[in-house]
Order: sequence, then C-alpha cells, then structure tokens
Amino acid sequence: MEMEENKRGCEGTLSRVELRKQVADLAWPALMELLITTLFGMVDMMMVGHTPNSAAGITAIGLTNQPMFMGLAAFQALTVGATAVVAWSIGAGRPDDANKSTFITITLTTVLGIVVSLLGILFSEEIYRFMGAEPIVIKEGLGYMQVVMGGIVFQAVSMGIAGILRGVGDSRTPMTVNLFSNILNVFGNYVLIFGKLGFPVMGVTGAGISTTLSRAVATVIFLYIVLRGEKAIKLDIIKNHTLDMGLTKKIITIGLPAAGEQLVLRGGQIMYARVVAGLGTDVYAAHQIAINIFGLSFCPGQAYGMAATTLTGQSLGAKRPDMAEKYSYEARRQGMYIAIGVALIFLFFGRQIAMLYSSDPQVISQAAIALMIIAIVQPMQSTQFILSGSLRGAGDTKWPLYSTLIGMWGFRVVLAHVFINYMGWGIAGAWIATACDQLMRSIVIELRYRSGRWKRVKVI
Repeated sequence: MEMEENKRGCEGTLSRVELRKQVADLAWPALMELLITTLFGMVDMMMVGHTPNSAAGITAIGLTNQPMFMGLAAFQALTVGATAVVAWSIGAGRPDDANKSTFITITLTTVLGIVVSLLGILFSEEIYRFMGAEPIVIKEGLGYMQVVMGGIVFQAVSMGIAGILRGVGDSRTPMTVNLFSNILNVFGNYVLIFGKLGFPVMGVTGAGISTTLSRAVATVIFLYIVLRGEKAIKLDIIKNHTLDMGLTKKIITIGLPAAGEQLVLRGGQIMYARVVAGLGTDVYAAHQIAINIFGLSFCPGQAYGMAATTLTGQSLGAKRPDMAEKYSYEARRQGMYIAIGVALIFLFFGRQIAMLYSSDPQVISQAAIALMIIAIVQPMQSTQFILSGSLRGAGDTKWPLYSTLIGMWGFRVVLAHVFINYMGWGIAGAWIATACDQLMRSIVIELRYRSGRWKRVKVI
C-alpha cells in the first residue's frame, strides 16, 4: 500500500495540500517515535537523578553515551545506505532489490554488532578513564556501561530494520515498536533502579539492564515483522540467503561517508565532553542534563529529515528530481515551524525543565544557561538536519560528512577549549561553541543543496 501511494505521488504533480500531507504522513510518526525515545531516555536520567550519588550516576550515563554512539557509527551508516537503496528501489519499481537489501542489512548489522558489543564490554573501564571520568563515576557507572555496550547488537539490528521500513514509506511501524520498547524500559527502570517487586536496588546498573532488555525485545519484534512480510518488505532467508554483492557494494558505498560523518561527530563529541568534564562533576552533570534536553530538540529536524530521505530517494528513483525538491522544501517549512516553537519553550521554561532532573540549585542554574543558548540554534539545526536528509536520500552522503567535520572539529571542539580554558566562560562557553558549530553546518549544507548537484547522483 505504501509503495503504491508513494509511486502515485511521484508520477504526477501534487497540489500543495497533497504535498503537505505526504510529508506529514511520513514525518509525524517518525517525530512521535523520536520524541518517545528521547523522552523515555530523559526519564531514565531523571530516575537516576533521584538516587544516592545522583551527580555521579548522571555523569556515568553521559560518559557512556558518547562512546556508545561512536560504536553505533557503522550501523547508522548501513542504515543510511539501506534506506537510500530501498527508497530508490521502490521508486524504480524493483521490490526484489528492496527485499535483498533487507537480508544484507540484517546480516551485516548482526555480525558487526556482536563484534562491537564484545569490544565494548571488554574495554568499558578503559573507555571511562579515557573520557576523564573521576573514580566515583567509574565505580558508579562501570556496570551500566558494560551492560549497555553489550546490547549494541540489538540496537544495531533494530536501527537497520527501522531504516528499511522507512525506505518503503512505513514510519508508523518503527514508531509503534519503539513506543512499546520504551514503555517496557521505564517499567524495568522503576523495578531495577529502586528495587521493586522483590528485586534488589541496582541504581544506575539497573537502568542499563532495563535498557538492554527492552532493546532486545524490540529487535525480536522487528525481525518478526520483516519475516512475515506484511509491510511491503520481506526477509526471505530461503530466497535471499546470500549477499548480493552489487547491492551490498551500493549500501556500503552510500553508507561509508555516513560512517565517516558519525565517527567525526562522535569523536568530536568525546573531545568536547573531555573539555567540559574538566569543569567538575557537578558542572558536567548540568551539562549532561542540557545535552539530554538538547536531544529532544533534535527530534523535529531528524523526523523531517527522515521523511526527506525517503521522498527524495523515491522521487529520484522514479526520475522526478522536481518532486524531490518540492518534498524537501515542504519538509523544511514544516520542520522550521516546530523548531521555532521548541526554541520558545527552551527560552522561557528552561529552568523549570532542568528542575525535573535535579534539586541541586547549582546544577539547575548551570543547565538553564545552556538551554537559553540552545534556543538560539534551533532554526539552523532544523535546516541542517532536513536538507542533510534530502542529500542522503539522493545518495549524496559526502557533504553531511564535510559539514560535520567543519562544524564539530573546526568550531565546537576548538572554541569550547578556548572559551572554557582561556576565556573562563564555563558551561556558557561550551554551549556558545555548540551554537557556532550548528551555524556552520547549516551554511555548508544549504550551499550544497542549492547547488543542485545532488540531483545528478545515481544510486541504482
């Protein structure tokens, strides 16, 4: 059904209302999924924030997230490649290639996921030390990191399948699965963090166990869905039990710049985190609260970026670059309205939001400063997420890499070091550096998109 509707959309000229509806139909389920995942992640940190040694617990989660995201870089790249290839295949009327891409993606994410999970477990303590964690943080968070790193394989496979489903135009199924998974995670947090229903009090380690178990459940559900083949895509192990080397090469070729982008991004975030960690555990706890809330502001841009990826890929697969451009600008317009609303919330209610995480006045005050700066970057952030999604759908994945390299390493890491260690601006300096990063990324992506060269990239 999704294939037929999207194909019809690419064959003719749509009215403004139809265009708006197609973009919204893809973006809003993705937005709900991202909001659900981010909000429940915020609940994780809020729960840990009300345990003994809460600052150390919050810091432990924050210092785990950055290397974990770096470990997921290869899988995010495979997801980008798979989404683009599947979207182009659907737009070109080649569902068999979409099914083959499903088998390839699941096979690669499973094998690589096991390897990365094992490495994460073995080197958890060394990772904490590299990140500059204080001894109390390592003691409090080591179990959490080992459990969460061990569950990377589940997250990798789930990401891959969710990306494939979005490639065929189905963003509702990933939303539903992740909603269930996150509800399960919050329940598990309540039981394991605080020791309910006969379980011992496990603190931050309990949060890690709950997170990994919920991700494992999501993976099982996703596999069941693609094995049944009811969502315009089917994992047919009998028919597709070997890797199609042509499609595998396409997925990897498109995904490699995305992998580079993630490595550049996560590596920069690790160096950035190390600079901020030098301000002390309490300030870093405030910084981590701000990052947690900042992640919420990513959701509209990411959701509309996902919609732009699918619709651009399907349009170009159907040889309609004019429709790809119309979809992209409509996605940008809708996303910008939401970004402005988010900016106003952070600007006027930042302190109240920070109070949900901590009762420490110093932590709240520091986090509120960061949230005011976050508000300013929302329009630039929305632009770079959505137009980057369009470029990825076209298979033009190098420029999001270039923009991240320039913004993260040329501005955020360097300026954070200068503003904190030389100017003495503290947490405000860290977040002003982030604002400069977002501005530069937005400029680079905007210039590339306006050049129109992405229309000449061929995926299949």
